[in-house]
Amino acid sequence: MAATVAVLYTEFPKLELEHAVLRETGAELVMVRDPNSVEGQAVLAETDILMVTTQRVTAKMIQQMRRCRLISRVGTGLDSIDISFATERGVWVTNVPDYGVDEVSTHTIAMLLAHARGLYIAFEQAERQVWDQTTVRPLRRLAGQTLGIVGFGRIARAVAAKGLGLNLRVLAYDPYVPAEAIQAAGCISVDTETLFTESDYITLHSPLTSETQHMINADALAKMKPTAFLINAARGPLIDQTALFDAVSTGKLAGAALDVFATEPLPADSPLWKHPRIWITPHVAWYSEQAKVDVRVRGAEEALRVLTGQPPKNPVNKL
Repeated sequence: MAATVAVLYTEFPKLELEHAVLRETGAELVMVRDPNSVEGQAVLAETDILMVTTQRVTAKMIQQMRRCRLISRVGTGLDSIDISFATERGVWVTNVPDYGVDEVSTHTIAMLLAHARGLYIAFEQAERQVWDQTTVRPLRRLAGQTLGIVGFGRIARAVAAKGLGLNLRVLAYDPYVPAEAIQAAGCISVDTETLFTESDYITLHSPLTSETQHMINADALAKMKPTAFLINAARGPLIDQTALFDAVSTGKLAGAALDVFATEPLPADSPLWKHPRIWITPHVAWYSEQAKVDVRVRGAEEALRVLTGQPPKNPVNKL
């Protein structure tokens, strides 16, 4: 009997890459548009592998999948999957931790540079055919300013390298990375107090956990320079969005650039949309054509390994 691979993501309507990777197994790939529908639940009940992007995988869903051996997260973040329950049920959970590193780090630096050179104001002005050099002033020379990085995984290290290339002083905080490793990367290992108070730019690269949710709250924002600029291309709930809006609106923070949000898409009535010093991109930091291929192929390769009796390459749980 052929294995069933249920594909829950809908961002990619055609599954040609997944088919190419799994062809040798003879597995049947089934796109599940609605896991709560009768049809969707019937597929999940018989699935051997589940592939997801950002969709929630709850304990109830895992319980329904009585044959499931693997939940392959076609992406990096894991906060949408009940990993502990999957582990109890003997189900592997994997992700693709090393895709999109160049894309997200470049997007982060691009937002930093846009603020450093007043590009958002200049571009908006150009649309109205206004020629006025004074509107972007004052601008400070970027070299010698301080970049604070929260989290020091793969993407953060790439951001650090690019920041050092711009002659920035780079501070980093990560309680799970030895200070020696941070220093070896050319950065200064600090606590959050030092990072928040000394940084001109602060960029977030932490996973979302109970520990990190709303780590950027009113208290943290109050410690930052009023000239500081905050960037988040990691996980939306790392920031208390209400506290951020208030800090920027009252001049306690110069501005922010956000690619991720607590609720996505960002609700139409969110005040973040209309604030001129809060810049929004629609969760695109991960994207390039190459990254789009990489993440799908590597996610499918995890399914291939499990279906052919091999252990997964990037498990996030232990069975």
